[in-house]
Amino acid sequence: MEIKAADVKALREKTGAGMMECKKALTEANGNAAEAEKLLKEKGLAAVAKRADRATAEGRVFIKQQGNKIAMVEVTCETDFVANNTDFVALGEKMVETVLAKGYTKVEQEMSDMLLELATKIRENMSVRRVALIDVPENASAGMYVHSDHKTGVVAVVVGSTDEKAKQFAYDCCLHMAAFTPAYLKQSDVPQSYIDEQNEIFKAQMDQDEKMASKPANVKEGILKGKLSKHLAEICFEDQMFVKDDKKTVKAKLAEIGKELGTTLTFGQIVLYVLGK
Repeated sequence: MEIKAADVKALREKTGAGMMECKKALTEANGNAAEAEKLLKEKGLAAVAKRADRATAEGRVFIKQQGNKIAMVEVTCETDFVANNTDFVALGEKMVETVLAKGYTKVEQEMSDMLLELATKIRENMSVRRVALIDVPENASAGMYVHSDHKTGVVAVVVGSTDEKAKQFAYDCCLHMAAFTPAYLKQSDVPQSYIDEQNEIFKAQMDQDEKMASKPANVKEGILKGKLSKHLAEICFEDQMFVKDDKKTVKAKLAEIGKELGTTLTFGQIVLYVLGK
């Protein structure tokens, strides 16, 4: 039967499939648009399944606040071309809205289904990698930051004040996290297994140093402790030198601003998403 150009165009606009694919599907379906759409969807799902093991190293981080809640979602895909696709961006924005509306704290089936629809249309492997829902207490300030490439996103909550200085500090903490990407927030978060491993590494390095061989055991122990302390300060957010004041640690800057405001400030939730990490 003859397939009209208008029908092919309508199916293409609805499914996003190519003109030739739409014409072929309509031919197979004897001109039945609904059946042709179903055929295209089945083919699209098959294509997505074939790509399931392909790396998704591109994507975006999405952040949105609504009232005292902040949603974060990381969505990955195969190429930066798709990551900048308007449909992909719109879907990510819809997902953070869904997280806020439903109170999701992890990737739910509804979100995976939303993504599958677009993946079927574009025929590229995609995934919702992680989700976070951050609470902002009543007497607290929240900072949010998404880097220009959309591959790094941070939310930082400072509890104890809603003053503009506290809000600015919370935002600056986001900039700090994005710039230095600390592995841990504070030293008490560092697993003992990691500390033990680092101690072994430092010991091995010292054993290979001829100058260390003649030093007394207590001196070696002191040097070892110093090395570990310096290393932990480098990988823990609160002990790093603050991005806006490299003479003070983040923790010291927190105390300083709290003193200026006549209150005690503490950190609430701090979440850092770096695409794929």
